[in-house]
Amino acid sequence: MKKTFRAILSLILCLTLIAGVVSFAAAEGDPLTARAFRFGSDGRFKILHVTDTHLHEDNVEDSTRLIALACDAEQPDLVMLTGDLAPEDTLEATAARVDQLMRVFESRDIPVAVAFGNHDSENGAYTREQVMALYNAYSCSVSVDDGDLLNGCGTYRVPLMSSDGENLVFNLWVFDSGDYDGEGHYANVAEDQVEWYREASAAIEREEGKKIYSLAFQHIIVPEIYDALEEHDYWTAYSYEHIYHEGEYYRFSKKNTNYGMLCEYPCPGYYNHGQFAAMVGRGDVLAMFTGHDHTNAFGVKYQGVDIVNSLSTRYNGDAFSTQYGYRVIELDENAPDKYETRVVRWYDFVNRKDVKALSAGSADKNLLAQIRFQGFFRKFATSLGVLIVKVTTGRTVRYPD
Repeated sequence: MKKTFRAILSLILCLTLIAGVVSFAAAEGDPLTARAFRFGSDGRFKILHVTDTHLHEDNVEDSTRLIALACDAEQPDLVMLTGDLAPEDTLEATAARVDQLMRVFESRDIPVAVAFGNHDSENGAYTREQVMALYNAYSCSVSVDDGDLLNGCGTYRVPLMSSDGENLVFNLWVFDSGDYDGEGHYANVAEDQVEWYREASAAIEREEGKKIYSLAFQHIIVPEIYDALEEHDYWTAYSYEHIYHEGEYYRFSKKNTNYGMLCEYPCPGYYNHGQFAAMVGRGDVLAMFTGHDHTNAFGVKYQGVDIVNSLSTRYNGDAFSTQYGYRVIELDENAPDKYETRVVRWYDFVNRKDVKALSAGSADKNLLAQIRFQGFFRKFATSLGVLIVKVTTGRTVRYPD
């Protein structure tokens, strides 16, 4: 088995050395479009948002088992991976973690679209293009390496066609939000990526004769998140200091529609290259989904677009990580101007009847029992904190997801 595994890794690593690797999934004639999907016969399309898995030797087995159970329970049509997935020190070690993750989806025939995060190639031992080749070595990957066309690696769109395959109903925009700028701050989607989106969105509207609604996926949240919150003083519970402005603290604003819970300060890029403004101007993006900030599972409707953050999808074996989990996004081809979403935390997931049925008598029994035990205390502490703030101040800090 070890020899076979080494042979597989060697093959994958060889593929990364091939110049000009382009995803098999890219639509003919359009290198920045992945292969199209159809809505199901019931008119629905389900996306499982998995982000910030940070797979390493000490957490990969538990994390991938939980992700596998989530796939079995949710039965998604597509998995969106939005960065910081398997950032090991060498390409060979990263390939091993990618293999452990992608085999979950490959064995279930679930398509996967990848966007990268700030950690995915930060140590300089390998490039984003090499890592994208690792993912695209699996038949379930629909990810696109945009080559030299745009900044970064992995900016593209995924078309969703009607259930009969006749009409374009929806778009998924995938962006590489970069890693760090020249000054060491977090990066953001670059100008050429913004212009590509703006031009592609307008071209699709002209071709279809109407706006095609969409969702956007990337790792790093947009700077406008702080405009969507409100500044308050330090002593306010569940307010968080601005990542770049010392002494400024922010919390949910009652002026906006809020979802979920803010548990740490958001970490956008330092400079703003106009991505959010372009999407507001085009009017076709319903929501932007990001990861990066591991404990944040929230959304804010701002200028007509939902800015949404999803939890880290890993389990590190402690009570704290029982609050991590995943997000589900569901679309209806008969109502393309809307979407539904819900957050599932591990401490809730393991108590679902369908999960108990899936894991009964299996090797996952001890893992799920551990999460139930530790998760009880984590959930109790979180709920108690939310209740105390509500009773003492009247302020809501946790909204329905």
